[in-house]
Amino acid sequence: AASAYKRVNVDTAFSSTNPHQIVVMLFDAVLTSVGSARMALSQKDVLAEGLHISKAVRLIGEGLLVSLDMDAGGPLVVNLKNVFDYCITRLTYANLHDDDAALEEVARLIKVVADAWKNNQGQGLSSLANTQ
Repeated sequence: AASAYKRVNVDTAFSSTNPHQIVVMLFDAVLTSVGSARMALSQKDVLAEGLHISKAVRLIGEGLLVSLDMDAGGPLVVNLKNVFDYCITRLTYANLHDDDAALEEVARLIKVVADAWKNNQGQGLSSLANTQ
């Protein structure tokens, strides 16, 4: 029952949020997951590290990548797709090799894109996200 209640709260919060803010939430969740993976790596908690990296990969692949409107965005969207694909590759590498530098690199790249998105306030870059 508690799980169902929690799910309803998440669904309600998500459905009442505008598309720009949903993308912000995805970026924040990726950064949190990567940060948690780095912490787990430093504590030699392999299971937690893998879980956090897997979550970050899913957030990028199933959230950020699928939100790109490849038809309307032009070269900028292609570049973002390439950055997101690269981040997934680096996260996979970090998971296989316990590489904190790869995790830090992903956090830095995602933060740059996230900051640009947040500073944009939905202006101009909004065509990058497929918000239908």
